Amino acid sequence: MSFIYDKLLGGKSGALGLLVLSILILVVFPLALDGFRLNLIGKYLTYAFAAMSLVLLWGYGGTLSLGQGIFFGLGGYCMAMFLKLEASSPENTAIQSTPGIPDFMDWNQITELPWFWEPFSSFGFTIAAILIVPALFAYIIGVAMFKRRVGGVYFAIITQVIAVILTVLIVGQQGFTGGINGITDLRTLNGWDMTSDSAKYLFYYINCALLITVIVLSRFILTSKFGRLLLAIRDKEDRVRFSGYDVANFKIFIFCFAALVSAIGGAMFTLQVGFMSPSFVGIVPSIEMVIFAAVGGRMSLIGVVYGTLLINFGKTTFSESFPELWLFLMGGTFIAVVMFFPNGLAGLWEEYSTPLMKKIRAKIQPSVTAKPSSSSYETKESK
Repeated sequence: MSFIYDKLLGGKSGALGLLVLSILILVVFPLALDGFRLNLIGKYLTYAFAAMSLVLLWGYGGTLSLGQGIFFGLGGYCMAMFLKLEASSPENTAIQSTPGIPDFMDWNQITELPWFWEPFSSFGFTIAAILIVPALFAYIIGVAMFKRRVGGVYFAIITQVIAVILTVLIVGQQGFTGGINGITDLRTLNGWDMTSDSAKYLFYYINCALLITVIVLSRFILTSKFGRLLLAIRDKEDRVRFSGYDVANFKIFIFCFAALVSAIGGAMFTLQVGFMSPSFVGIVPSIEMVIFAAVGGRMSLIGVVYGTLLINFGKTTFSESFPELWLFLMGGTFIAVVMFFPNGLAGLWEEYSTPLMKKIRAKIQPSVTAKPSSSSYETKESK
């Protein structure tokens, strides 16, 4: 029981925070919001996966990646490829010159389904690809970078460049990827209508369940010996290396796991929104993910979820109310948080909630007056 309480839930404060978050996203939001707004919240929560991956990689690992959109997009594209093949059955594409292939391939005069698309006709293969492809890509990058002790700002710049290259590649290969428009018109999942209200509610709850699962699994990793060594690497990398540990392998593992977490968010984004495009792969979304983590608190798995919700809610509200000024308002919000609350919302909560809780406990708990012991009475009587 103590294993579950301490390792998975994060002790008393961690369990309480997870409980509050679960009630908020599983009970409060579905009861208080209509279908459209709830679907927006679900979309925001898919970004929270990428923000949590930065808690692991940046907050605890000390390695800032400006390319988490790469893995978010890979997971999203893997899911979109399966859904697009289902929507491109010979019956649905009978008006095309080549029935049975996606419409953008037909527009680009491709007459045969590419070999790397064919396995995505299987839902089981697609689920495996969502987990394996981003992790494998991250492994290749990690080995190339960390084995050569490339880190810090250089690693951040390289991941940013890779995001640009992948975006250009996706846009340039329009016949195979859908180009700048991405993969669109995704309507069914194994014959089930994804656009129905019941489907959107189900996807929302699946998304929330996966989010909570990732938080619990990440806490297990961070509270283990691996997590303690990860913190030591962040603070004193050379000392850990001199102690006999292979620092590169630790960084590669956490980079791969962070990529996997981001990819799950990308796959759920495709299911909830119904499309995937290169606009979620490049530099801008990757930097936004860093902002989510910074505002929420890069050392708090739960804090970044609130940070993601806050920033995206502000983005939606500002863009609706102030279409010409919302970028400046968003930038000002981020600057204000970094300047006045460098530890994010989680740090703000710890700073003000801890003294408050102590005062509350002091008022609730009755003061206990210590009674004199029997030995003191005997001493007085003997005198």
